[in-house]
Amino acid sequence: MPGERGFASGRPTRYGPPEFVFDLGETLLADIFNEIDEDLRRDRLDKLWQRYRGWVIALAVAIVAATAAGAAWRDYQHGQAAAIALQYGEAEALAKTDPVKATVAFETLAAESGGGYAVLARLQAAALVARGGDEPGRLAGLKAIAADESVDEPYRSLAAILAAQYGIDTEPPADVIQHLQPLTQAPNAWRFSALELTALAQFKSGDKPAAIQTYKQLADDLDAPQSMRARATEIIAAFSH
Repeated sequence: MPGERGFASGRPTRYGPPEFVFDLGETLLADIFNEIDEDLRRDRLDKLWQRYRGWVIALAVAIVAATAAGAAWRDYQHGQAAAIALQYGEAEALAKTDPVKATVAFETLAAESGGGYAVLARLQAAALVARGGDEPGRLAGLKAIAADESVDEPYRSLAAILAAQYGIDTEPPADVIQHLQPLTQAPNAWRFSALELTALAQFKSGDKPAAIQTYKQLADDLDAPQSMRARATEIIAAFSH
């Protein structure tokens, strides 16, 4: 048609200046190639999805299931802890009116639960046994806790301290000293009580110099409770007269 030349002529056409026509052509071609590229990518994605959709869905289901299981387990643990705390409180209340039944309740709780409540229940059961007149039974229960490696160390040390305290008048002093010896060193949290009981056992055994030396160790330890240091100082002064 007149006045219409090809794009390469460099002359105006009915579509506008040559630069505009070239830009328009490049834009249209770019759009077409982008659309084709997008189609190809979508086609590849469709094929990949068809190939791996089973694995992807299975993984998603597994993630959801694991998350749900974790939440359910946390809820279960919280529920269990609340139930154990309730059982413990009921056993404590029962101890005021029926020590025998309370002892059974604490022993059952100790057997069926775990962690701190189980140890506390064993300690309570031992105390109730002694209230019923079975002092050897209490000592046996405390020694069992102290020797139980499944129990956390602080509880084991506490049981050993209590066993020494309640057995100081009936157990051989040498046995008491031997059982306390591992607890007398830092950083054991019960070392000051262990030292005080050791000194008392040494005195009962007739070894007055050893008892004075242990009391001096306790009196000179700035980390020891002030009440223990004062008591040790008074005992040393009493021994000196």
